Amino acid sequence: MTRARRRRLIRTRRTLTGVGLVGSISFLAGMTDATGLLLTGDFVSFMTGNTTRAALALSDGNLYHAAVLISAILVFVLGNAAGIVIAHVSERRIFVVLGCVGLVLALASVTTMQGLLLARFYMIVFAMGMVNAAVEHIEGLPIGLTYVTGALSRLGRGIGRWIIGDRHIGWTIQIVPWGGMVLGAIAGAVLTRLTGAHALWMVSLFAMVLALAAMFIPRPLQRRFNQKIAPHRPAVAPAK
Repeated sequence: MTRARRRRLIRTRRTLTGVGLVGSISFLAGMTDATGLLLTGDFVSFMTGNTTRAALALSDGNLYHAAVLISAILVFVLGNAAGIVIAHVSERRIFVVLGCVGLVLALASVTTMQGLLLARFYMIVFAMGMVNAAVEHIEGLPIGLTYVTGALSRLGRGIGRWIIGDRHIGWTIQIVPWGGMVLGAIAGAVLTRLTGAHALWMVSLFAMVLALAAMFIPRPLQRRFNQKIAPHRPAVAPAK
């Protein structure tokens, strides 16, 4: 086997593994989003929608609901930050991130007391922020796992570039997170309508299954799906 062919096979393996991960995790995100929306009445990963709804609540004078939604946005940001830190300090980063997501969702699923429902909402939002750190890109192409507006925007721009003559088709990968989110949302909605709050148990179980499956991905390959942190170099004082 020639070196060029070997490189193509390795690249293809990385791409297929990444696509499978993105599709599966987006499915998880869709399940969680639909379940969370039906249980709480608010979005757990669609922060654009929560931003607009918070603004509408403020305009209507509903300060409590506005505060709940603005707090959810902050919790989502903190979840993203926590996911990056967890991924950075872990050898099996995808396994650990998804495992933490499953644990948080499991905790949310047992938080059923009336006075703790808001805390359950924030736990689901935190988990959805955290899951974004599992896979950040595939072969240099940015990927969003819990939101598809960016993916659809990149897809549309890719179509536009193809029309005007750019024959690179890497943008087609953006259909994967959208498709996963749609299918997951359908599954989450059906589960929630059939089982109510117990659907969160199934969502957390699915997250755990994904985490275990990620254990079979070699660590060097897992690191290929996350952004590298550039080393900090102190500024050099100009010579006098």
